[in-house]
Amino acid sequence: MDKEGLPRYSTVDEEQNARFVKGSKPVLIQNATIWTGEAAAGTSLEDAHAGKGYSWIRSDVYMEHGLIKRVEPDISVASLSHGCTVWNANGRLLTAGIVDMHSHAGANPLPNLVGNEDTNELSSDITPYVRSIDGLNPLDPQLQVIKSGGVTTSLVLPGSGNNMGGEAFVIKHAVGKQDGRTEISAEDMLADPENNWRYMKMACGENAKRVYGKVGRDFGPFSRLGEAWYFRHAFEQATTLVKAQDDWCEAADRLGAENMPDYLPMELKWESLGAVLRGQVMVNTHCYTVPDLEAFVRHTNEFKFPVRAFHHAHETYLVPEILKRAYGGRPPAAALFADNMYYKAEAYQGSEQAGKILYESGITPVYVSDNPVLNAQHVVFEAAKAYRYGLPYHAALAGVTSASAELLGLGERIGKVKSSYDADIVVWDSDPLSVGATPIQVWIDGTPQFDDPVELEKPAPEPIKPDIALGTLANEAAEKADVVFSGVSKVLLPGQERQLDTEGGLGYLVVRGGVIACMGECEDELLAAHEGRVDVIELRDGHIAPPMTAFGSFLGIEEIVAEEDTRDGENDENTLSAAVGGLLLGSKSLKAAYAHGVTQAISAPAFKDGGHKGVSVGFQTGAVHALEEGAVWNNEVAAHYTLTLAAKQGKTPSLSSAVNELKTKLLKAVDANETDSRLSLEDRKLREVVAGKAPLVIDVHSADIIASVLRMKVEVEAALTTKSLTGEGIRLIIYGAAESHLLAAELAAADVSVILAPLLPYRFTWDQRRSLTGAPLTNGTAIDVLHAAGVNVAIGTSEDWQTRDLALYAGIAHANSDGKISESEALKMVSTNIYAMLGLTEKYGAGAKEFVVYDGNPLQIDSRVRAVADGRGMVSVWTSRHRQMAR
Repeated sequence: MDKEGLPRYSTVDEEQNARFVKGSKPVLIQNATIWTGEAAAGTSLEDAHAGKGYSWIRSDVYMEHGLIKRVEPDISVASLSHGCTVWNANGRLLTAGIVDMHSHAGANPLPNLVGNEDTNELSSDITPYVRSIDGLNPLDPQLQVIKSGGVTTSLVLPGSGNNMGGEAFVIKHAVGKQDGRTEISAEDMLADPENNWRYMKMACGENAKRVYGKVGRDFGPFSRLGEAWYFRHAFEQATTLVKAQDDWCEAADRLGAENMPDYLPMELKWESLGAVLRGQVMVNTHCYTVPDLEAFVRHTNEFKFPVRAFHHAHETYLVPEILKRAYGGRPPAAALFADNMYYKAEAYQGSEQAGKILYESGITPVYVSDNPVLNAQHVVFEAAKAYRYGLPYHAALAGVTSASAELLGLGERIGKVKSSYDADIVVWDSDPLSVGATPIQVWIDGTPQFDDPVELEKPAPEPIKPDIALGTLANEAAEKADVVFSGVSKVLLPGQERQLDTEGGLGYLVVRGGVIACMGECEDELLAAHEGRVDVIELRDGHIAPPMTAFGSFLGIEEIVAEEDTRDGENDENTLSAAVGGLLLGSKSLKAAYAHGVTQAISAPAFKDGGHKGVSVGFQTGAVHALEEGAVWNNEVAAHYTLTLAAKQGKTPSLSSAVNELKTKLLKAVDANETDSRLSLEDRKLREVVAGKAPLVIDVHSADIIASVLRMKVEVEAALTTKSLTGEGIRLIIYGAAESHLLAAELAAADVSVILAPLLPYRFTWDQRRSLTGAPLTNGTAIDVLHAAGVNVAIGTSEDWQTRDLALYAGIAHANSDGKISESEALKMVSTNIYAMLGLTEKYGAGAKEFVVYDGNPLQIDSRVRAVADGRGMVSVWTSRHRQMAR
């Protein structure tokens, strides 16, 4: 134990990794651009905290016996062991392996199946005695997918259904002989097999109340008051055991153990919690809110145990001083998502700037996946977004490498590229915090993990030049009719794409009456603006882009997903509604969408247990209420139905019956009288669908069900032909579409559009099990296959929080397309493509009335919105509190 009562770092044998397999070849990586993970020698702690002393260096890395042996420039092959494998990085960027300190991979294998799910032991609220390793399945395919994102190490935690969930274990993502291990087992995946490093998961707040809190049921806590009692009562039992053991040991020291009348007191149920009180277990606690944080900090001081990190921790940025009161001499870290928030009441005070604020307050932020909540393959993207929201570059990268490793007590083994450290290395095709960054190769304990990795064609990699302007906070938006922007370098508006000459002083955007009056030199307009004392906003590499449209989430008809009172509600098999009647405008989610350049949304009513059922509405995200002029621009956009696994309910207990039910309704609509005023909303809308006057959007992931839907389309259109109602056929859109890549040619031939939601699906459910993971495992993802086949494809959202990242999703599509998807095409995938497939091209006729002004390229990580015009006559302009934003 160290002086703070915390476990010491894991120590290493500097000659050989305990996981080294005899016969494994040493590896020399030449010509790499390396992020070592620490500041240069001699850098003060204060300077290092500010980011000074950190840099990318050109060097070689030599790995032998499962360890990094040398990090030096120009290592001579002649000086190395015989049989060394030489791998030329060609200047590519190299980091330590990514460390995810909140995952359920292996314990919650994917795709989700009841028989495989072992995340929570729900027989009791207090289960410190159970262990995640006892349910960890090394054959979970997601373990390999996660590794393809550069993640080499994960802390596999029990779930948060209990106040005390049990012990956790740190694993590396190497399984079996092909990955450099001797066997297929959970134990063989342990990150530190020589030491029994112990971790425990606890949880505060909503989850345990929801799982256990039943009125009149003596089963668990009903309130936070009850939770505090359950915690304290459990710690009291452990305290009693520890005291009894200490008393026994004291007596044994006096009398001799052989003279003791009984054995050392032991109670397996409380052994692990007793070890917590002895400082032998690193506690990680799921804790969101101020009351939860404050209560748990009280527990640490009452029972004298430290906490490594509060997880999810959405409100920690508001109260860093509470964290600093925790027992143990160091404040707990905050393990966060970058912008996944508002999904329940606990997350409703979340902030995109949480990481930045915490870091400035002396609290360590780290970024986690909670896999499968987020696909841990892309956990580095969370750190990238944290950088975008103001966390310094070095701290963001540390938040998935060195800082996470240190919090796991493994900071002298993993998380840095340094001699004597475990040889967990990732070589990237671009800066790991850039949009679309993808590993080329991953080594775990010195063994390459991919035999024939797919490498994307990208420009020569260059590290991001950290932009301190991202750390400045913007004021609330000011509404302006007239404004001038200088420093515009590129216009990405449809039909107006061009580069502007900023060096010649010609990069201006002049806005008058809320619309674009001039882009470029603008001499006359600038003179008029000067005379009218119009504000001039200086941009940093300014870009003018089209506004984006959110399609598919419940934006505007729900606010807090887990709170029924904040939602329109759900339709079941017997009901169908129009979303326009349930609009909830002026919300925080909509304001966030607008501030990220998403001015329009198309949302459909929810279907019970997941998906959509009803008629969608098109509206403006910046509107305060539905009667505001232009707020609702289409009362009835499309008819929506669900044929995912959620369709198996009520009168359609099977997917086949659900497909047949929808086909029957469509065939009935063929015979319906369009002018019959007695038609229900559903009958009327389906009549419009078969007449080609309204789109039909179907939530579906499975390639097999997509095939059934295509057959259904043919059958219904054949019925139309017999009625001499040829028209243009059914305007069919597949939404979700995880496995649509398997039918790309058929979808193109049938003129069926696809909206991918999310952009990068993964095998979360059985009907998504054939999702493409992308490089280095597969040559492209669904969007690449669909685009190449000529399918009209767009990027949608499956959850409201994803709306904030639409521009970055377009950036991923562009960056990882091997040059086949241009910047303009990528932006169309989150804007005009949606209207084209819906048959609403006139909606985008506003032209220069709708635009978004960015500092930086909207498809890149260092961009942010400076102004939004949604066609209502005013421009929302965000200015900085600090002049660093302007050049």
